[in-house]
Amino acid sequence: MGDKANGHPGAAGRAATADHPASVRNVVLVGHSGSGKTTLVEALALTAGAVNRAGRVEDGTSLSDYDEIEHRQQRSVQLSLVPVEWGGYKINLLDTPGYADFVGELRAGLRAADAALFVVSAAESPETMAGATRMVWEECAAVGMPRAIVITHLEAARSDFEEMTRICARVFGGDDPDAVLPLYLPLRGVQGLDGHAPVTGLVGLISQRLYDYASGERKESEPGADQLAAIEEARNRLIEGIIAESEDETLMDRYLADADIDIKTLVEDLERAVARGVFHPVLAAAHAAEGARQGLGTVELLELITGGFPSPLEREAPEVSTPGGNARTVGVCDPDGPLVAEVVKTASDPYVGRVSLVRVFSGTLRPDETVHVSGHGLSDRVHEDRALHESDERIGALSAPFGKQQRTLTHCIAGDLACVAKLNRAETGDTLSARDDPLLMASWDLPDPLLPLAIQAHSKADEDKLSQGLARLVAEDPTMRLEQNQDTHQVVLWCLGEAHADVALERLRSRYGVQVDVIGHKVSLRETFAGKSAGRGRHVKQSGGHGQFAICEIEVEPLPGGSGIEFVDRVVGGAVPRQFIPSVEKGVRAQAARGVAAGYPLIDVRVTLLDGKAHSVDSSDAAFQTAGALALREAAADAKIHLLEPVAEVQVLVGDDYVGAVMSDLSGRRGRVVGTEQAPGGRTLVRAEVPEIEIGRYAVDLRSLSHGTARFDRGYARHEPMPPQLSDRIREQAQKTP
Repeated sequence: MGDKANGHPGAAGRAATADHPASVRNVVLVGHSGSGKTTLVEALALTAGAVNRAGRVEDGTSLSDYDEIEHRQQRSVQLSLVPVEWGGYKINLLDTPGYADFVGELRAGLRAADAALFVVSAAESPETMAGATRMVWEECAAVGMPRAIVITHLEAARSDFEEMTRICARVFGGDDPDAVLPLYLPLRGVQGLDGHAPVTGLVGLISQRLYDYASGERKESEPGADQLAAIEEARNRLIEGIIAESEDETLMDRYLADADIDIKTLVEDLERAVARGVFHPVLAAAHAAEGARQGLGTVELLELITGGFPSPLEREAPEVSTPGGNARTVGVCDPDGPLVAEVVKTASDPYVGRVSLVRVFSGTLRPDETVHVSGHGLSDRVHEDRALHESDERIGALSAPFGKQQRTLTHCIAGDLACVAKLNRAETGDTLSARDDPLLMASWDLPDPLLPLAIQAHSKADEDKLSQGLARLVAEDPTMRLEQNQDTHQVVLWCLGEAHADVALERLRSRYGVQVDVIGHKVSLRETFAGKSAGRGRHVKQSGGHGQFAICEIEVEPLPGGSGIEFVDRVVGGAVPRQFIPSVEKGVRAQAARGVAAGYPLIDVRVTLLDGKAHSVDSSDAAFQTAGALALREAAADAKIHLLEPVAEVQVLVGDDYVGAVMSDLSGRRGRVVGTEQAPGGRTLVRAEVPEIEIGRYAVDLRSLSHGTARFDRGYARHEPMPPQLSDRIREQAQKTP
């Protein structure tokens, strides 16, 4: 790393291939929106020879030139794969969106990768880093994923590499800031009239060599004596950090005794510490000058990836079972083992159709084979409606994406990634295995979408295509949830945020030709009686021929929450014949479902049938159903009816600095804070009960309130009476609605 010869760039115009897992590196780029991830991927591809100096592949398109929605929104909204070759290694670069709404794409990248490169802008604020980026860092730490940091935008005025490195050590280092240290220091050129000295190269702290990029290509040279003195302190601290994480306990003794430790030993120990996930080097990158063949810091990054990041062979074998639930053992990344692969992303191509990005964990995937597809819908909390599904499907063409191109692959070995065309029944998170040996991988966690988007078809033509379009949309993006609400009769698409919702609507329109209108989201209100009341239902009609005759008298009284509708028969003397008592109950329950005040279902009441009258000829089942409904309506007209609103149990995990603001905001939403408890990482878990009508946009508002550092969960608690002023307004609206 920084001391090796430059790798041999891969030739542009052909697909990078891998014949052994040891030669594969799967790296996910993580960072806040605007940190420069996509630009860095393009710079790495340029240095590796995968694109020309203009940043174009051979068909003239850019690597990022493949999604029209991303162009219109000017930000990444989906995971993209860019495979390159360097020094005999195939590197799969997984570029993830930095915006919080697309965390599902980020989780897919983490699932497919074996190491993470955290991209931090030199102009980024500590608050931004301490939010979602730190949470992802902690996720990687929990599973031991190796991580490194690259600081970008060093060409910007007032950029400060040293200060940003200290911030990274504080935010990411936790109790061990010496585990986050730079491998290189920026080399600045002549200061301009604006007082800014541009970064022209790097100083290798281990090798004590200069790497000058001023000419557009990396040139290596010896530093002067004054430069060596300037880097001595940083170099000593780096060496101490490497030795502290070394598995060789004698190194520290040798270092303290001022014994000479050769560079080769230091580099090998550094690589092992990075691969074990206990040391996190900081590197630097800056925009390459126009026409440059190599961007500043790209060679160093490629050397870190190939030398310091682990191969798929060093990743633990995935937990697998049979679809029936029996545990199975699969070898670690064996190309000759049983086939175990996972669909980490699903997309639609206007010409090819459905395209699945697949990570192979065991075995070898080949085109034209028939595989078994097993799926459980990822997170059970998010997709309870997605039952276990199984089918056999034929593998179509295998390819490696590159911009708008799909470069054909002959096979995909364990540890590698490939795109598979036309897996029409496979969804994101599904497992591909041998047809005669079906297996199922353990699911991965996804956030619960908590922003409701109620939609309806714009026209009759759109209505015919809406169901299929929504089904395909949800199959591609497991962080969306589709709800057909039986109470409000609304179609609700649950999303992670406003940007997520905007992309969903745009995909419906542009990919599936479905235009929809967004309407106000309704919560499932209920009605109940505030006190006892009585009603008489009289349904008597005589108009020649067979008439209708039914009279019933009922009493209604409220019950505790959760009791539902209870029907009691207390008729004596046969006033209502036995065969018609179920008819009265049926009519009462039907009217309760329709509501008695504002059109919402009636719950938690006991309806007692006390008396009635029947006619030997004109009474019928239908007549007594009508009489039962009329009796309930009359009882409601003479009683006070409460509108009940659903109350949610809300749990907010928030940094300690924002606890007061969050609790104040919840109180303003008519919420009741029921408790708080400390959580790791300087955070607090706030528990509250909040009316659901008040938290429709809470996913958006909480992100703004906490600068992206908080997250929340919600669950149904109960229904309880609304404040009178709110219920009166809803009743008035119901009366105005035809």
